[in-house]
Amino acid sequence: MAAQELTATNFEELTGDGIALVDFWAEWCGPCHRFSPVFEDVAGKHQDDEVVFGKIDIDAQPELAQRFGVQSIPTLMVVRDGVILYQQPGGIPAPYIESLIEQAQQLDMDEVRKTAESSAS
Repeated sequence: MAAQELTATNFEELTGDGIALVDFWAEWCGPCHRFSPVFEDVAGKHQDDEVVFGKIDIDAQPELAQRFGVQSIPTLMVVRDGVILYQQPGGIPAPYIESLIEQAQQLDMDEVRKTAESSAS
């Protein structure tokens, strides 16, 4: 499945449950255009998985870029069950994206939430 367009309207619905990979990009961004085929290729390999691949155009959705503190693009974000696990700017090779998916799948989210809660205290 190709990556879906994420907006302020559908972001929570599409990233709230399970694993989501989000690519922050812009039409005018050269590095974004170089990273996009890599992102789309990995998305195509996960058509049967319950992994959402989404793209956020920062010009069309500035509130989402601001909400997540995106200052450089492309930026890849990995979300599982509504919790941001990873956020990093720059183009990332396909094997690294695959590794991020595997790591996200293996996490015990109850432990992640406990750790996050204790860190916030």
